Amino acid sequence: MGVQTRKTFCRFCHANCAMEVDIVDGPNGKRVVEVRGDPDDPAFGGYTCMKGRELPDSHNSQDRLHHSLVRNDAGEFVPTPMAEALAHVASELRRIIDTHGPHSVAVFMGSGGFQNSAAMSASLSFAQAVGSRNFYTSVTLDQPAKVFTTARYGKWMAGPNTFSESDVAFFIGNNPIVSHYSPVGGVPPFSPSRRIRDKQAEGMKLIVADPRESDVARLADIYLPVKPGEDPAMLAGMLNVIIAEGLYDRNFVAAHVDGFDELAEAVKAFPPEVAATRAGLDTDQLVAAARMFASGTKGCAVTGTGPEMAGNGTLTEYLVVCLNTICARFKQEGEKAAIPGVFSPYQTARRAQVGPPVPMFGAEGMPKSRFRGLGHLGWEMPCNVLADEILTPGEGQVRALISVGGNPVVGFPDQLKMARALDDLELFVQIDPWMSASAKRADVVLAPSQCLEREDITSLSEWWHEEPYARYTEAVVEAPGDCIDEYEMFWTLAHHLGIQMNLAGGPLPMDRKPSKQEFLDLAVSGCLVPPSQVRADCAANGGAAMIYPEKHPVVEPVDESEFHRFDLAVGAMPSQILRYAESRAEREGFDFRLISRRSKTRFNSIGHPLKKLQAKTTTNPAFIHPDDIAALGLEEGGLVAITSRHATIHGVVKASDKVRRGIVSMAHAYGDADAGKDDVRTRGSSTNRLVSEVVDYDPITGQSLQSAIPVKLEPA
Repeated sequence: MGVQTRKTFCRFCHANCAMEVDIVDGPNGKRVVEVRGDPDDPAFGGYTCMKGRELPDSHNSQDRLHHSLVRNDAGEFVPTPMAEALAHVASELRRIIDTHGPHSVAVFMGSGGFQNSAAMSASLSFAQAVGSRNFYTSVTLDQPAKVFTTARYGKWMAGPNTFSESDVAFFIGNNPIVSHYSPVGGVPPFSPSRRIRDKQAEGMKLIVADPRESDVARLADIYLPVKPGEDPAMLAGMLNVIIAEGLYDRNFVAAHVDGFDELAEAVKAFPPEVAATRAGLDTDQLVAAARMFASGTKGCAVTGTGPEMAGNGTLTEYLVVCLNTICARFKQEGEKAAIPGVFSPYQTARRAQVGPPVPMFGAEGMPKSRFRGLGHLGWEMPCNVLADEILTPGEGQVRALISVGGNPVVGFPDQLKMARALDDLELFVQIDPWMSASAKRADVVLAPSQCLEREDITSLSEWWHEEPYARYTEAVVEAPGDCIDEYEMFWTLAHHLGIQMNLAGGPLPMDRKPSKQEFLDLAVSGCLVPPSQVRADCAANGGAAMIYPEKHPVVEPVDESEFHRFDLAVGAMPSQILRYAESRAEREGFDFRLISRRSKTRFNSIGHPLKKLQAKTTTNPAFIHPDDIAALGLEEGGLVAITSRHATIHGVVKASDKVRRGIVSMAHAYGDADAGKDDVRTRGSSTNRLVSEVVDYDPITGQSLQSAIPVKLEPA
């Protein structure tokens, strides 16, 4: 049989782009030969990115693991059948739990794990079944404030304005053209550049704030080259203008908002001239941006990960909430609700009012870490504390870690400390299709199936779908060797340990392994359309996605018996504005700021082994303004030593007039703990080595400073 074509979706990143996959029969079964965007998909229209188009290489690579590896007594990896490897891991976990207690087991869910629609539920359910408080995800490495702190100010039950209806948009440190990410209200990651340009042709105005002129900044009507880490000054200054000039929605504020007076008083500390000076902006441009945003009728301010990683993440997200709230950028009665979320198990009434408060941190009974006064954010512990939880003896010391598609060595702050922590574990299990920087340090590497080898639903990407879009894809090829799905790994471990896993819809059967469909139906129980039904509908539709217009909730009127208000003074946040106003960064010779950036050829650390992506770049260059290169005596293509208060790394100099002077811009998640000057051109450098999680961190979320890092530059 010749080439066969199947419809599916990409899972290289969270965008889940619709794809057509060509497969052929080979000596070892069906084989993926080409992927491309599905031109008939109603959301994506044929769009894919260069990373997703490398799925054939990812699946067929000779470098991927086909079998699990277990380290023997001599410290050498031995290929091991999956069943045997899982039995070994379960035996070691039982020994560790019996000796040290349930909190000695930790689970980390990384970016790669999130691409499997069952892995998050499976890993969290497993940790809870063990009885461990030590569940971690990559969310607390780059954006915990927007996920876990903003609900305390109030949440509009109908959701925010969506991008498709916006006449103004404000992107703060968000470059969705490369990252394919934007919070709800921002541009969906489905051909984002085209969507933005189409909206601008309809009259939408775009404001972009970023220390470098990013891809999306080049499309902006107003571009604000804000200093790294000074987003609060810019936002407070804009709020000052909007409030002083009466540009906010007075009726909405009167009806739904408490704490407005406290906010208004606090932002008086940032009149436009003061705010612009601190943020490194032109005063007239800052004022123009404030007026442009407030003059719109619909459209949101949203942030990327950079502003949170640059310090003051909780304050930055608070000010963004304030901006959207006083300008009333929310869905109203009679409109379609913002994001229907076909697979969301938490379906609540969509009303034109503020919902009841939802404590996401600091509530009585929420688990606490042993370190820095930090504790659970929602259901997880902040990554800030993991290294210390491993290295510090005492009750609750972590002795076993299962990493699901993560890469702690290149992702966590204080790289060398994290490497020591991983080496200190009694059991480190890495679930990974590659011998990544973290896999090399593991005791056991479990080889998972890749995305085209498993069933999945679009639960990860549905937060960007403004219509009730959903799909259930089948596996289009078989996994090689004895690779299996991550949910099967956790179920098998729980089965060996004799513990019960529970999902949103109830307990998993533990006497037999559930199918993927059965698992997903339980995981998202209570959603608008169950996965099993979506599966049947997609099959009847030739494998294409489904849209369920009849399931789109319409915003209901206010329920006076359940009336709540936004509170912009909760947590004494206005006083945090004043505290920030009084603070000044200490330079002490570290006159440059290293800022993070997204790479077009990588998704965090995912993509390093792929040949065509390697051909585009093998390193994360240090982008520096040409005038700074000349002033420092650096050379294009030469090496630069980048030193923080904590460590030194090296980078390959690349000139760019798109960054402000005084900045070096580098992608994160490159290199390794043993990478250095001699191999920086082929492996890159780990920017996380420059920071310490015990020095600069958010006291609520534990978010470590991973951007706007004070550094000095010297020729290497």
